[in-house]
Amino acid sequence: MGGYYLALGHAHLISKVLDYGMDLQEAIDLPRVMPTSNETRVEAEHTIDGSTKAELERRGFTFTPAEEPIGGAQAIRIDWENGTLTGASEPRKDGIALGI
Repeated sequence: MGGYYLALGHAHLISKVLDYGMDLQEAIDLPRVMPTSNETRVEAEHTIDGSTKAELERRGFTFTPAEEPIGGAQAIRIDWENGTLTGASEPRKDGIALGI
């Protein structure tokens, strides 16, 4: 994740794992939206769910299709009790989650 999406992307990923109990790969795979300079317009990836888009539109947001993937992520979760690492990597771009 980089650029304008950096902070939002990290918050989104951490929230999906800690608040919603998703595993790392599920959280990384989710469609992404990003605010634009227009207060009610968001850029959205084409994979956004229709019901999610409809709810955001009901709340007054409009959409611009993303021309390319929004952000990119690799993550490793450490399970200290079991001594294991679980990695997940971005399907939209090149990358690898590597724990040594």
